[in-house]
Amino acid sequence: MVSEPLILAFDTSAAHCAAALLQGERVLVSRAETMGRGQAERLMPLLHEVLDQAGITWRDLDRIGVGIGPGNFTGIRISVAAARGLALSLDIPTVGISTLEAIRAQTQGGTPCVPAPRDMAYIQTATAAPELVGITSVVDPILPPDPARLAELMARLAAQAPQDSPPPAPLYVRPADAAPARDLPPVILDDA
Repeated sequence: MVSEPLILAFDTSAAHCAAALLQGERVLVSRAETMGRGQAERLMPLLHEVLDQAGITWRDLDRIGVGIGPGNFTGIRISVAAARGLALSLDIPTVGISTLEAIRAQTQGGTPCVPAPRDMAYIQTATAAPELVGITSVVDPILPPDPARLAELMARLAAQAPQDSPPPAPLYVRPADAAPARDLPPVILDDA
C-alpha cells in the first residue's frame, strides 16, 4: 500500500512563524507563533517541533511548500532560503506559494489583499499581476487567514502543484525600503 505524500509548508512573510504538515487531505500538525522579529532563529526549531509532534522525520517528507510573499522582505528571504536548502539536502521538490494564492484558494469572491505599511495593501485580481495600492481603494478585500490556517492552505496548494514547478523565489511587489550604501567601497591595496 502506497502512503499518501507528506507535505511540509511554512511561512515567515509577516509578523509570524507558521508551519503545517499535511498527509493527503489530513492536516497532521499546524502551528503558528506571532513574532515581530526572530523568525530566522525560530523557524528551524518550530519545524522540528512540528515533525516531532507528528512522529515524522525529515526523510519522510515528499515535498515542501513555502510562503513567498508578498510581505516582509527579510521574512520572505528567511523562508525561501530555508526551503531551498531543505529541498536540496533532502532531494525533494519545493514549491513557492504566494499569500495571495492562498487567500484565493479559500474563497470565491473578493480581492485577495495583504496589508502593507503606510496604509497600503498588496492585491491581486484574477487576471493581473500583484500590485501595491492604497488600502482604502480596495472595495472587497479578503484578508489572509490566521497564520496556522495560511500554512495549511500553502501545504494544500503545494500538494497540488506540478512536479516540475520552478524553485521558489521571493515575490517582491515593490522595491526594498533600504537603499544601497552611498559610501565608496574601500580601496584594496596591492602588496606587490
